[in-house]
Amino acid sequence: MTVEMITAAASGTWRLGDRTVNRIGFGTMRLPQYGAAFAPGAAPRDRGEAIGVLRRAVELGVNHIDTAAFYFSSLRSANELIGSALAPYADDLVIATKVGPARDTWGNWTAHATAAQLRGQVEENLRQLGRDHLDVVNLRIVGTDSIAERFGALAELREAGLIRHLGLSNVRAHHIPEAQAIAPVVCVQNMYGLGASPEQEEVLRLCGEQGIAFVPFYAIAGQGREAGAAGVGDESGVEAVARRLGASPAQVRLAWTLHRGPHVLAIPGTGDLGHLAENVAAGALRLSEEDLAALER
Repeated sequence: MTVEMITAAASGTWRLGDRTVNRIGFGTMRLPQYGAAFAPGAAPRDRGEAIGVLRRAVELGVNHIDTAAFYFSSLRSANELIGSALAPYADDLVIATKVGPARDTWGNWTAHATAAQLRGQVEENLRQLGRDHLDVVNLRIVGTDSIAERFGALAELREAGLIRHLGLSNVRAHHIPEAQAIAPVVCVQNMYGLGASPEQEEVLRLCGEQGIAFVPFYAIAGQGREAGAAGVGDESGVEAVARRLGASPAQVRLAWTLHRGPHVLAIPGTGDLGHLAENVAAGALRLSEEDLAALER
């Protein structure tokens, strides 16, 4: 089967609250611009190209899209592109967004939102996406401090009907029970990939035990983050497995992530139609015990 014929259904499914999604989704962080996200002076991506990628993702069975109001370039907003490409939205499409971080008009990062400011961020996402409620809102934080006040503010918006489900992003293990005591957590979105730290593995394990979706970002880049997977050193093990399977190193990294548990969802992002098809096809890749052992070495 050619890559272009494989759909996201090959990755299997998981429940996000009362919604069922394919385990391979799509992240929009790179969609508003060419090159690395948030890079100063990055050229805005061609609008038609970006809209074409979003529509093709849905055609390939992607029904879980990750976004944020702070994903924008000088001319393009991920949320606006999603609305233009996909509205009116299909009933099975789940759009997850994040609140907490903020950027000013020029793209500079500003202080994270306080509990009182989170409603404004939620309403901004609603306006940009053209919706009367948000499927999933992740509270993204920095540091180890208590999240109770901010998560409580989002729980109130959930009770008011503006949000259907709540999640967490960039958190430590102790934040999960703290949030769960306030409102149900349907997903945790953290950095995770090959070479993950014991602390990152602990969050993944805790999510699995509680039936919470674990949604890694930088699943392909791993600890290389914006530098990419090549930024972390020797790739020979990944490349050897890729050659054996007739796949790309990026596909192997995505497949390894999905093998970490049935509750793991992937949200690889790209603005390239060819890479999109490869990322979706990674959901059909099955790693042997030999492959897994080689990668974990």
